[in-house]
Amino acid sequence: MTEQHRNTAAARGRMVKRAGAAGLAVAAAAGLGLAAAGAAQALGSQAAATAAPTCKTSDLTASFGEKLGGGMSHEGVVLKLKNTSGHTCNLRGYPGLGLEDSGHRTLGSSVHWGDTYYAQDPGKKTLSLKNGRSAEAVISWTHANAGTSEARHAGYLQVTPPANTTHKTLKLPTWVDHGRLEVTALAPNVPLG
Repeated sequence: MTEQHRNTAAARGRMVKRAGAAGLAVAAAAGLGLAAAGAAQALGSQAAATAAPTCKTSDLTASFGEKLGGGMSHEGVVLKLKNTSGHTCNLRGYPGLGLEDSGHRTLGSSVHWGDTYYAQDPGKKTLSLKNGRSAEAVISWTHANAGTSEARHAGYLQVTPPANTTHKTLKLPTWVDHGRLEVTALAPNVPLG
């Protein structure tokens, strides 16, 4: 091989390496651009959720879904909070609960946030509730001591949405041992079982 052919071959090799490096640089930049676009979209969704106001008690209707039984003196119900405000609002966390007797007088009660007899706790997550959409939580209690001093004879359940100080009242005629209620965090759907 002559000196001229060696220089030409070396020059071609350098050009191929440069082209390959340039191609890798373009691919890397494109990949970073896609990753940045994905991150921006995720942040945009998160920003939209945080831009919505917190759901006020007056923005929501409260109702019971499925009634839960199953023996061993356990009872429960699925609580539903529906956004009827006309706009999107956010909910995060656990509903506050309290018991009232049939005359709407407050009864002594306590609430445990977390797993219940019927469902595992989905944990606190910010829920962006569009108008007409619902969130749910699962409530449970025991009633083994019906009619004793260790039980509260409830007539109603007070439901306070997270980050609120006013409540909704739902009819709930039942006995509750020690006035103790268990409730999961609110979620779009809380699987039972």
